[in-house]
Amino acid sequence: MKKSLNKSEIERFSRQIILKDIGSKGQEKIKKAKVFIVGAGGLGCPVAEFLTRAGVGKIGIIDDDVVDISNIHRQSLYDIKDLKNSKVKSIKEKLKKINPNTIVKTFNSKLNEKNALKIIKDYEYVVDGSDNFKTKFLVNDTALKLKKHLVVGAISKFDGHLFTYDFKAEKTPCLRCFFQEDKISDDILNCEYEGVLGTVAGILGTLQANEVLKQILSIGQNLNGKILILDLLNLSFRKAKILKQRKCIC
Repeated sequence: MKKSLNKSEIERFSRQIILKDIGSKGQEKIKKAKVFIVGAGGLGCPVAEFLTRAGVGKIGIIDDDVVDISNIHRQSLYDIKDLKNSKVKSIKEKLKKINPNTIVKTFNSKLNEKNALKIIKDYEYVVDGSDNFKTKFLVNDTALKLKKHLVVGAISKFDGHLFTYDFKAEKTPCLRCFFQEDKISDDILNCEYEGVLGTVAGILGTLQANEVLKQILSIGQNLNGKILILDLLNLSFRKAKILKQRKCIC
């Protein structure tokens, strides 16, 4: 991939490039970035959309689900024409219309212990938008082993949690340091049982995309090792530090 920006790219991203924290060099960093997204649902859609709009060079997305009518209220890249179609196929078509220069690679399967290392190793930044703890811990463990940047999101009802980890940095805690129980019910992440307001997914997913861009550009306040807790019913935001646990794998 070429490092320099062409005339069309300068025009397309002009409102980003004029920002003093980005400029042409920053936009080139975005263009060279490779981001992998786990889940093409309520979080994965806004993450993929805004990273594509920002000009990220390569995006990988994994999901084995199809579009259901109940998805559309919060999964922003789908419409009724996508019903019963593969999510990753539909999302790829939408992203190519937004920015045809972004390379979108899709995996119509579940992330598992057999394929996680092989797939994730090719990306520097990993975003978790899954809806179960087994997948979240797998993403966490794989990103930790490969020393990747990881942004994790979780939503339920009117609430959202945002975690950021830079596993290249020393003394960085991981997701297991926060969720220390051996078994955690997936019901708290399952919209089918707990419900969720569609805007919560959009807001949290957009924040995940924002964290990735900050990491790519090395700008702004670092959320590494902290959790951002959102109560969108009462419009409350607070950050808490996550302590690294002595017996944790990290």
